[in-house]
Amino acid sequence: MKPETVDEYLHKLKHPLKREIEAVRRIILEAHPTIREGIKWNAPSFYVKEYFATAGLRSKDFVHVVFHRGAKVKDDTTKGMKISDPKGLLEWHAKERCSAKFHDMREIEKNKSALQSIVKQWIKQM
Repeated sequence: MKPETVDEYLHKLKHPLKREIEAVRRIILEAHPTIREGIKWNAPSFYVKEYFATAGLRSKDFVHVVFHRGAKVKDDTTKGMKISDPKGLLEWHAKERCSAKFHDMREIEKNKSALQSIVKQWIKQM
């Protein structure tokens, strides 16, 4: 059986922030030409050499983008990698895992450049 594509997954998705999820997806994919996507952990996920970000869709109030270094947390300290984040979008959970939340289209559009900068920095450190 062929794995489901992100397009197929989103077509079937019933979520109040579907438009916002699709906008965040486009922003991440446009950040660098080597970024690919797939369904991992039952959500749209993004990879270059390995998966580095996943769109967490559990909340109905915000789009949650989790940045990580593969499936396992490699270091549980909360001092993050060297990622410039002048807009303060990131919440660090471990050295190699953090997340950003986007509540609406206005917030997504306002932070598009900052999100793309974070994505570029993240994949550079992989």
